[in-house]
Amino acid sequence: MDQPVLSDDPILQHDLQLPDSWWAELAGTLEKVAAVDTDRVAVRQQYMDRAIPEFVGIPAPAVTCWTTAHADLHWANLAAPLRLLDWEGWGQAPEGFDAATLYAYSLLQPDTAARVRDAFPVLGSPAGFAAEATVCAQLLQTVARGDNPVLEDQLRNWSGELRHR
Repeated sequence: MDQPVLSDDPILQHDLQLPDSWWAELAGTLEKVAAVDTDRVAVRQQYMDRAIPEFVGIPAPAVTCWTTAHADLHWANLAAPLRLLDWEGWGQAPEGFDAATLYAYSLLQPDTAARVRDAFPVLGSPAGFAAEATVCAQLLQTVARGDNPVLEDQLRNWSGELRHR
């Protein structure tokens, strides 16, 4: 690849100043990915039914729309100009899954996290609720296993917000 990824770590450790055009291109690219028809599965309903109550503390929300997702969208898999790397996990997931994943990995950088929410209005909407709860549960599960401890406080805050929606 002719340009470096945006972060050496999936978790964004420094604020990024990406142009509006990059965000628009990312949103457009993810819309195209979401429209791809596939039988591949990135997130299983059975996982959501088990993990969301355990790690977020709410019943698994109904998925109003399943779409195709990259399913591993974080800062170490993105470059500028826009490139999306690491596609082995792609498949069906709740609508907004990629946006929720990028948001989660942005939580240490509030300005970038807010920019993710601005770029992807599905976050915070009823349609994206299942995706947010799933991603939050996934990452809280990694924290329980000893990974991503730096995100624990922010993930717990997010899970609290999800419980009160």
